[in-house]
Amino acid sequence: MNIQIDSREKARAITKIIETFDSLGVHHFISKLYVGDYMNYDNPRLVIDRKQNLSELCSNVCQQHERFRNEIVRAGEHGIKIIFLVEHGKDIRTLEDVIWWDNPRSVKRIQDAGRWVTIRTKAMQGDTLYKILCTMRRKYGCEFLFCDKKDTGRRIVELLGGGAID
Repeated sequence: MNIQIDSREKARAITKIIETFDSLGVHHFISKLYVGDYMNYDNPRLVIDRKQNLSELCSNVCQQHERFRNEIVRAGEHGIKIIFLVEHGKDIRTLEDVIWWDNPRSVKRIQDAGRWVTIRTKAMQGDTLYKILCTMRRKYGCEFLFCDKKDTGRRIVELLGGGAID
């Protein structure tokens, strides 16, 4: 297996992933990808786009929606399927679990008359994010999968065709 890693992936963020590739004997190199972050040279029609957590994915869907959508559309136009692998961990294992996600940006502490109070913001919550992701999955054929940060390297190898790894 030969995996290409997008050159825009931050070196510090992927150190553990590269260590996992090395320990599994997976060859890899860094070069710019047209879409996504990881691609197996044996199957260039499937790419993985790694997200560090639901907050990053939420930001992509909200603040950077057009850029995010354009990447998915561009992939589809070239017959490339994108799997978004979200390193959220804990209680988020499936897309349906996103419904119960509580956005950390939805609560803000401010000082009011000399004391600290907690207020709710209008940040997107899990139920809304879930609906948007389901729409994108249905409309564009992309997938949203979840894993713990410690398992990311193994999941990338599995998803790109390296088989299940114990």
